[in-house]
Amino acid sequence: MSEQTKAAPREQFTGQVGFILSAIGSAVGLGNIWRFPGVAYENGGGAFMVPYLIALLTAGIPILFLDYALGHRFRGGAPQAFRRLKGWLESLGWFQVMICILIAVYYAAVVAWAGSFFVYSFGLDWGDDAATFFVGDHLQLADVGGADPWLTFDFVAAVLIPLVIVWIAVIAVLAAGVVKGVQRANVVFIPLLVVAFGILVVRALFLDGAADGLNVLFTPDWSALGDADVWIAAYGQIFFSLSVAFGIMITYSSYRKRRSNMTGPGLVVAFSNSGFELFAGLGVFSALGFLAAQEGVTVADLDFQGVLLAFVTFPTIVSEMPAGAFFGALFFGSLVMAGFTSLVSILQVVSAALQEKFALSRRAATVGMGLVLGTVSVLGFSTTTGLVLLDTVDAFVNNIGIVASAIFMCVFVIWLYRRGPELRYHLSSVSTIPVGRWWYACVGLIVPVMLVVMLVQYVMTRIDEPYGDYDTTYLLYAGWGAVALLFLGAIVLSLPRWRGREEFTPWPAYPPVDAVTKEGAR
Repeated sequence: MSEQTKAAPREQFTGQVGFILSAIGSAVGLGNIWRFPGVAYENGGGAFMVPYLIALLTAGIPILFLDYALGHRFRGGAPQAFRRLKGWLESLGWFQVMICILIAVYYAAVVAWAGSFFVYSFGLDWGDDAATFFVGDHLQLADVGGADPWLTFDFVAAVLIPLVIVWIAVIAVLAAGVVKGVQRANVVFIPLLVVAFGILVVRALFLDGAADGLNVLFTPDWSALGDADVWIAAYGQIFFSLSVAFGIMITYSSYRKRRSNMTGPGLVVAFSNSGFELFAGLGVFSALGFLAAQEGVTVADLDFQGVLLAFVTFPTIVSEMPAGAFFGALFFGSLVMAGFTSLVSILQVVSAALQEKFALSRRAATVGMGLVLGTVSVLGFSTTTGLVLLDTVDAFVNNIGIVASAIFMCVFVIWLYRRGPELRYHLSSVSTIPVGRWWYACVGLIVPVMLVVMLVQYVMTRIDEPYGDYDTTYLLYAGWGAVALLFLGAIVLSLPRWRGREEFTPWPAYPPVDAVTKEGAR
């Protein structure tokens, strides 16, 4: 009896388009809009595109294929997929689930901020001083390190209420299921995101001073190519922007039918993600050039990366633009859509893992997860110290947790258990574009080497220089404590007995039947 006959029907995307849009919805997030332009500017401008493209081809696409192969062949979320590969590797899957848990609780807060600023846009409520409005009026940020403590439970209604709405919305989408919830949300939001952001970019390109901004972004500094840090930055940008190595693409690929093209859609997702980053760079730096011209300063004098770009610099820009309210609504509406689809993908990893291990229904897993994580999110990030906590947890989980996860994947799957040939065979068997031997070199050598360098460099920097000049005791608990929580959670969640379905036969068979027959004939 075949595996398909024995197993209860697994939720599946209705087709290739639904899967591609959902994967793009996960990959295209807030970082594409506010991280890429700053990283490119700081690392050689136009010349940065050379290491960026090389990193995409040698790390981004190969590790994306590794995620796809694991999820599609072993038909499960991260813990189940790794468990079916090798029993004790279930803990690696839970490590990835823990990454998603920590990211979700603060990422929801940023989506909530964007939702609030979408509403503020209609009246340009931030006035002439967007920085004071964001930090003081909206977040009511405490004077940490001064008179106020590093962690408070002084709640801010302007953050708390939108945050609760975000959690209700994401729970509703996930509870509806893969097709009626996840796929439907992405099919609606991703085209809307492209249209809305496209209108914004086109308008930005025709603003006074836009050419100056583009010159700053794309003027190449070819000497930067000799700097190892530039190459590390390129690999880091590709790695962080593709949503790889923390369970999302493993989970999403497990919802594809057995006979589904995997490599073709993978290339579409990877190049769409990078294309959107470049597109965002055009819009962001055109707008920055306009703002610099209006204020009589250089683009280098402006903030163009991270939270300040989105919630301080861009509000200032739209206040100066003709029809600023309309374009402000487009920008923050785009942030909401990009952030929400990414948040859905992050939480689907957690929900799927709970369903599979504890034999829970989709609704029970989703609602239970949502109530617990939503409560933690509100308690930690809707207070007067929420921004500081968010900044700290984000830096440590992204730069240490996700990088370590990818290293573990490559070392255990490719080197220790030698499953590379099987996974390559799987991808080639079900896909229109076969995977060549180059893939081994990428996931077995290039990716782990580059990521080890990134990890060591970051850890050494954090030891020598406390992050953000924050209090060292605070960083010990909020930063390093978050990293420790990843490992502790992975161990604890691996201990309970697996209650879900146990029997499983990977398909197609490996080694191939023909190969086994020929070997026996010899």
